Amino acid sequence: MYTSDLTEAQKAFIKRTIPMDNWTSKYDFFLIFDAVLYVNKTGCQWRNLPHDYPVWQTVYYYYSVSSI
Repeated sequence: MYTSDLTEAQKAFIKRTIPMDNWTSKYDFFLIFDAVLYVNKTGCQWRNLPHDYPVWQTVYYYYSVSSI
């Protein structure tokens, strides 16, 4: 979709490395992760995330919680 998105090989590596059995969200883990990578790569504002991703508040929430 976007140049910042993870490849299938990268996703497979993350799935093998990080246990994600407890992921409870209405959104896919990698969709959130790709959105954070998009903001990081492009430098766009959170509110300007493309509509292909979840709403910016959801993405920012997971970003801020994981940054602690």
